[in-house]
Amino acid sequence: MDPNNSRSWRKISSVSQASLGRGTRRFLYAGLLIASLVPRGSAQSSNPEIVFISLDGAPAMGDPKARVAIVEFGDYQCPYCGIHANQTLPQIVTDYVKTGKVRYFFKDFPIEAIHPQAFKAAEAARCAGEQGKYWEMHDRLFKDQLIVVMKAAPEFALALGLDVPKFQQCMDSEIYAPQIRKDLQEGRKHNVPGTPEFYVGTLDPQGARMTVVTMLDGSRPYDAFQQALDHVLSASEE
Repeated sequence: MDPNNSRSWRKISSVSQASLGRGTRRFLYAGLLIASLVPRGSAQSSNPEIVFISLDGAPAMGDPKARVAIVEFGDYQCPYCGIHANQTLPQIVTDYVKTGKVRYFFKDFPIEAIHPQAFKAAEAARCAGEQGKYWEMHDRLFKDQLIVVMKAAPEFALALGLDVPKFQQCMDSEIYAPQIRKDLQEGRKHNVPGTPEFYVGTLDPQGARMTVVTMLDGSRPYDAFQQALDHVLSASEE
């Protein structure tokens, strides 16, 4: 999608669905489908405004002392999120996260109108996180995006060595649903047009929020992240 279309979806996404007619809602959902299936734009976009993203409750990996971060808004059924998780993220983890340079955060943005399993998948990852296996479940869910979550997630939990009854109780209680809805609300506040959407920036001393420096839309090759991260890392050291 070209930049003009991307900006159009940002405007549409800020409109309350309650005020939209049925036909307009169908148009919006079609646009969200396109946004989730088609890489948006061809280059990273600089953010001219000062934007802060709250990281409260967001799963993270990497050194807590790292001053640079990536925040991904993702959907567990989005095919381009799957491409990123399976092909690009492992290299980012190897080169930037494990070396202590960057922290990586995941914020849930399930588009339930077209991805009905995405919300429960987000809950499954967070319930696994209670037992220290958030990223392992994250990876497993992205390797098979066509599952029925309530049936397959306990099997994944068993394979990961989790306490399955405890995991199932967490899923049944929907304890993480409010946090996922909070992520959705924040994504809408920032006019996230679809998934995946990435924000790269600098963390405050407490690591509680990030000042956005650069945004990347859609599924991007590793080189695009390398360029963005090296730029922000270099600037943060000056």
